[in-house]
Amino acid sequence: MRLRALLENDALGLRLLGGDEELDRSVRGVMTTDLRDPSRYLTGGELVLTGLAWRRDAADSEPFVRILAGAGVAGLAAGEAELGDIPDDLVEACRHHRLPLFAVNETVAFATITEYVVRQVSGERAGDLAAVVDRHRRLMTSGPTGGGPEVVLDLLGSDLDLHAWVLSPTGRQIAGAGAPLSAAAGAELAGLHLAAVRSGRRAPHRAALGGTTYSLFPIRNNGRGGAVPPARDVRESVLSDWLLAVEADASDWPAARLDLLQGVTQLIAVERDRRDAARTVRRRLAQEVLELVQAGAAPAEIAARLRVATPVLLPGLGTAPHWQVVVARVEWDEDGGSGVPGGPVAQALLEEILVDPAVTGPDSADRIAVAHTGDEAVALVPLPAASDRPDGEAAADGDSGAEDPGEGPALHADALLAAVRAPLSAGLGDDGRLTLGVSASVHSAEGLRGALEEARHARRVAAARPGRVCAAGHHELASHVLLLPFVPDDVRRAFTARLLDPLREYDRRHRAELIPTLEAFLDCDGSWTRCAARLHLHVNTLRYRVGRIEQLTGRDLARLEDKLDFFLALRMS
Repeated sequence: MRLRALLENDALGLRLLGGDEELDRSVRGVMTTDLRDPSRYLTGGELVLTGLAWRRDAADSEPFVRILAGAGVAGLAAGEAELGDIPDDLVEACRHHRLPLFAVNETVAFATITEYVVRQVSGERAGDLAAVVDRHRRLMTSGPTGGGPEVVLDLLGSDLDLHAWVLSPTGRQIAGAGAPLSAAAGAELAGLHLAAVRSGRRAPHRAALGGTTYSLFPIRNNGRGGAVPPARDVRESVLSDWLLAVEADASDWPAARLDLLQGVTQLIAVERDRRDAARTVRRRLAQEVLELVQAGAAPAEIAARLRVATPVLLPGLGTAPHWQVVVARVEWDEDGGSGVPGGPVAQALLEEILVDPAVTGPDSADRIAVAHTGDEAVALVPLPAASDRPDGEAAADGDSGAEDPGEGPALHADALLAAVRAPLSAGLGDDGRLTLGVSASVHSAEGLRGALEEARHARRVAAARPGRVCAAGHHELASHVLLLPFVPDDVRRAFTARLLDPLREYDRRHRAELIPTLEAFLDCDGSWTRCAARLHLHVNTLRYRVGRIEQLTGRDLARLEDKLDFFLALRMS
């Protein structure tokens, strides 16, 4: 379709503010954004819709328009609901860059324009999708009356007999029609999808799971489900894009049916844009607090910022919460990945990882504020006091995880990645790593600087471990665990070989189970009775085995130093 077709439809409520000579430009898609730099989501030919939330003052218009023009968008449509009349500085910037500019009447929803463009661009080839969208314009409506992605998924089921779910990159269900997918199924489908995307295969991706075939479609702002545009490195978005899982085999679908699903993904992408726009304020708050903490600002100044953040992150609370800091870093191997910024990727990942995996819906991260600086993302996580939680929530959450009896359950590094390690590893592929560190909770602004350093130190401990996805917590910084990752590999191998190789060789030849016996003996703090009971042995048999260990190694397990050496050797092996 051409840009001028937008002016010919009175229902769209568009006024042309500039660019008369450019109205024959082709429109190949539509994107809604209030990001200051949306270039990573643009492939050219889009009509960009914006509510102008990115604009703080007149100086912001020129760089925003320059980015759009450089990306080759077809035109810009700005809503009048936020500022009233479109600012003159935006009109002038569009004139300078020869970018057609439309004003959108405040009574017209962006969803109406999106819906119209999607139908026109598809060329009416998917008649069933057009019928669905025509009858259910409420799909794209914000707020409780709109229904969000669930509406279109319900219609896919009722009108087209397709069961479908919208999943996050970790496999968490954001929307679905009918019976929900299990957490394990969602994580596995997300992992298969991410692996296919990293391999460069063209969507939709076919996946077989538990005897059921699924087709996986990426949900991207360019509205097309095909291969990633060559101008955009897949690593920039693979770990933040949603996906649409459809219970069907799309490999033999006609082109019209594929267009149908690809059109649906673009409609759902509008919900994703709305979610991202809602996070802008929380990200800004986190960035301001992080900058103050890193600059060594006075605690009173940091506390004032926290008082601003608390009502946004925990509306309705009358008391300041405790806080935890989580630091994450995404790094790519030097050969080919150095140009991919890790900070924004880590930011999007933290915003997803810190959501309770049992919670569904796109707004479940509304209490998480994440900033990024360089290749590092930093999350400021509030922990409401136990007295502020609804009755019964403490029992459900398990107060045993709290740092003290007065606060809510704290985050633990080992639990954060348990459910998402597999899909994230698939998305990171063979050239990426995610490392994460978690601080202890702090009760005031004075403790935030220490919490940030603690989280960063824990992340460095995680980075010293093998594996694509690793985490460490503050509790590991006060034990031997802090030291072990930094022991050189050659020293580690020599130390463990000297103590444990004689026992392994003896076990191999005689099946004597000396290594398991040693582990149990140390775990029981050298108690003969408890260790014998655990191993279901007579105490005399246990004494014989321990004597054989001492004979083979020349050590004495009655001595603290030798016990410690064995303990460290087992941990390093």
